[in-house]
Amino acid sequence: MPTPELHDLQVALSPARPAAEALNEALAHIGHHLRVDRCFLYVRDPARGRGRIALAWRLDEAVPDPRHDWQDDTGALPQQDPLFRAALAGQPPVYVDDVEAAGPEVLNRAFERRTFGHRALIHAHILDEQGQLWGILQPCVFGHPRHWTPAERAYVEAALPLLRPVVQNYMQGQSVE
Repeated sequence: MPTPELHDLQVALSPARPAAEALNEALAHIGHHLRVDRCFLYVRDPARGRGRIALAWRLDEAVPDPRHDWQDDTGALPQQDPLFRAALAGQPPVYVDDVEAAGPEVLNRAFERRTFGHRALIHAHILDEQGQLWGILQPCVFGHPRHWTPAERAYVEAALPLLRPVVQNYMQGQSVE
């Protein structure tokens, strides 16, 4: 029996709903449950090696909106971003309590500051059965470090397989050129 929080997420991700609508609602559920400032979803076409931050939930309008157009994500991006390299390699989610304290093997501080501006984050990889990357769920907070509890980690890891089929469905309707 899923927890009430996961049950709410399953309802939000109902296959009967349009994928974008379902994913937007899911991001709001995740954002509220984790008590974060922003929760976004990077989606990608693994066959083309292209992706984008397509959907974002923000606690309020003061939080930066990170959405952008399609980009090639197998060239320069993994070279400058260790978190993206971990995602492409099919690694488990990465929980960063403090961007300022994380080592270079975990993340590129300058890249994180310049690109996202967050202080603590979860970089959760949405993988298919073959280990191909379809998306990245990224809840984050600004302005202060944040410890991610075992219960929060379990919630995120249980959410990833629920998100995968909806992300794949969403991608079927996208032109990634």
